[in-house]
Amino acid sequence: MPADATPKRTKLETVEPLGKRVLIRKDEDKKQTKGGIALPDNIEIPTLTGRVVSVSHQIANDEDFPIAQYDKVLFNPKNSIPVDLEPGNQLFVVPIDDVVAVFRPAV
Repeated sequence: MPADATPKRTKLETVEPLGKRVLIRKDEDKKQTKGGIALPDNIEIPTLTGRVVSVSHQIANDEDFPIAQYDKVLFNPKNSIPVDLEPGNQLFVVPIDDVVAVFRPAV
């Protein structure tokens, strides 16, 4: 690097979903069954759960969708769009119709 050059810093990118979509951080795939059996590295139990990272303005302002940032959700990944911002961080833009459940504490 030349003496007069300074390293450039990249700005942290954010992803804001548009329309009727949410941004979800997918939970890690499980490497062990509920019974405690460890699975080989090439076999994983797929998970369809994750945490809501961001909600579009359209969803946030719609009372028909009781979903907010940090909610744990169950979703169908079929129509989701993967977002690759950094390695090991599995983010997906998911249509709200593919979010099938929100986990709530028992009352």
